[in-house]
Amino acid sequence: MAKTFLIATHNVKKKNELLRILAPLGIDVKTDSELGLTLSEPEETGETFYENALIKAKAGCEESGYPCVADDSGLMVDYLAGAPGVYSARFSGENSDDEKNNNKLLKLMADVPENERTARFVSVVCCVFPNGDIISARGECEGTIGYEKKGESGFGYDPLFMGNGKSFAETVFSN
Repeated sequence: MAKTFLIATHNVKKKNELLRILAPLGIDVKTDSELGLTLSEPEETGETFYENALIKAKAGCEESGYPCVADDSGLMVDYLAGAPGVYSARFSGENSDDEKNNNKLLKLMADVPENERTARFVSVVCCVFPNGDIISARGECEGTIGYEKKGESGFGYDPLFMGNGKSFAETVFSN
């Protein structure tokens, strides 16, 4: 029998990614609405990906009573001194979306030469258990920022983040 974990997100693509990763471990990932709950959305006041992931995982666990998995991830561009970083989802300001964020990044990087387009995608995942235990992991993927959007899969900055000659949107698993 699968163990149910809450995922602190309303992003269906992110939920599907975690479901694909955790299902082989016997973990069934559910959103709050799938569990018949309506949880608050804690403000992401952390200065690091870890702090924001932990804020969301703790809140979800405390409010639901389920083990809660949350992540914070984003793009860190060297030329932009690590921006957008923890502000990746809201990089283009109020009412940000993937299209606006990608367009802003393209504009800021328009005249940047190839050798200065280095970046990394960072993801931190935290799981908080009702007994207070915390598990976290951090991953980074090195790459560069492309000159134009490429590919149809993925989300976020995937059409611009390049690795091995292709964008993540050309190489990621379909959701």
